[in-house]
Amino acid sequence: MKKRAYYHLPGLFEFYELYRVFLPLFREHREYFYDWCEISSIYGAPSDCIWGGGRTSFGEADAKKVLDLMQEYQISARLTFSNSLLREEHLQDRKCNELCALLEKNNKPQNGVIIHSDLLLDYLQKNYPGLYLVSSTTKVLTNFSDFLQEINREEFRYVVPDFRLNKKFDQLNQMNTQQKEKVEFLCNECCWFGCKDRKACYETVSRKNLGENCQEHICAAPDSGEGYLFSKAMENPGFISVTDIKDTYLPMGFSNFKIEGRGLGSALILEFLLYYMTRPEYQIHVREKIYLDNMLDLF
Repeated sequence: MKKRAYYHLPGLFEFYELYRVFLPLFREHREYFYDWCEISSIYGAPSDCIWGGGRTSFGEADAKKVLDLMQEYQISARLTFSNSLLREEHLQDRKCNELCALLEKNNKPQNGVIIHSDLLLDYLQKNYPGLYLVSSTTKVLTNFSDFLQEINREEFRYVVPDFRLNKKFDQLNQMNTQQKEKVEFLCNECCWFGCKDRKACYETVSRKNLGENCQEHICAAPDSGEGYLFSKAMENPGFISVTDIKDTYLPMGFSNFKIEGRGLGSALILEFLLYYMTRPEYQIHVREKIYLDNMLDLF
């Protein structure tokens, strides 16, 4: 059986209008896309979710419409609830609970939650046992033994390691089949490979989502003022290319790949979809069909 890559894409709520146009293309014109890849899940969070974490980016699309779209195309919906600083009183938040209940009720295919907090993990397991759990990259697990401990936790279906473990092939290759199936690599991170403040950066986002007053995190990375550039991400030592996926990771037994980008514009997300999923000779066809839809804001 041919090995397949399963992508986990950004912007469940943030880029609803893009996916509303892209997913019919992916189904109706499968010849445009690589036959070895599928869309496994799309992740994100609507506005004002205090359980939110990762990046400061929230979508405004109606949750019911979003889930209807995911169910129509048999794609798992994931809530990005990776706030690392949750306290007991935050667990009763109405909006976050309503979203979890909605995902659990509309659970074909099974939906999930990306989390950081063990407090939230226990709460979700007790109150929404139908949702699967994903260990967030915001834990910044750069030590391989710590990553393996996380992989071996039965609570998680997937674990997203820090991008600096992406090329640790000697250690990755020693993992057993069950462990490899749980790894979800972050492919296109633009963050400085030598960054030592990544955890602090994520904590600032968590504080903002909780409504706390806090100082802005000042990134000390070289060229940080440029913001996200896909060309710069491609030069990152942790970058995973299409060729890497097809020729290295799939043969090794890894099949899950996460694309970041919730805080970016829909035009850049389209470039990710073109690069990672679309055959080069058909990329112009996909661009044209997306651009001709006047509901999509590409600016």
